[in-house]
Amino acid sequence: MGDLIQTISLYALPVIFAITLHEAAHGYVARMLGDPTATQEGRVTLNPIPHIDPVGTILVPLGILLMSKMMGGPPLLFGWAKPVPVNFGRLRKPKQDMLWVALAGPGANLFMAILWAIGLRLMFEGGAGMDSFWFQMAIVGIQINLILMALNLFPLPPLDGGRVVFSLLPNHLAWQYGKIEPYGMMILILLLVTGVLWSLLQPFLAFGNWIVQMFL
Repeated sequence: MGDLIQTISLYALPVIFAITLHEAAHGYVARMLGDPTATQEGRVTLNPIPHIDPVGTILVPLGILLMSKMMGGPPLLFGWAKPVPVNFGRLRKPKQDMLWVALAGPGANLFMAILWAIGLRLMFEGGAGMDSFWFQMAIVGIQINLILMALNLFPLPPLDGGRVVFSLLPNHLAWQYGKIEPYGMMILILLLVTGVLWSLLQPFLAFGNWIVQMFL
């Protein structure tokens, strides 16, 4: 029980901020590009409370942690916050600006991974032991943010990567591609339970690791 409590305390802060700041970034960029919807609903904030989804931000990550502990494997956490409302029709250039709104979330995760990496380096240079609580939390922060970045860049609607592809495709292909969205989460779950998803995410994870290594 003590090990479980320690694991939860290590993961709680990185997971909550990785998920909630991802959503806040979407709203912030949408506001910059003409859509104030998220701001009007109080979602462009660093306060995680308005973003927390009881299932996606707490129960799912906690459940994965518990299963990982029981199975003895490393926890490959993922989760979600309440989606930030974006009215793409209010963006100045809806289809083009969708690209930047979509990339804002994974970009925020990469930025947070870099911040955790800088913190890790400063602790190491300051003589902190590798088994210290904050040192281990920084490692978790890097891992969680890179996983969420990679997952959200996967080019499957309604993930951010799917929005990016939709934005880049010619209109007639984009609308055809968008028809996948109602089935996107089912496809994602199928890829996850079959173990295929993590193999497909490797290029995105490798890119994120390459960036983060520059700051270690």
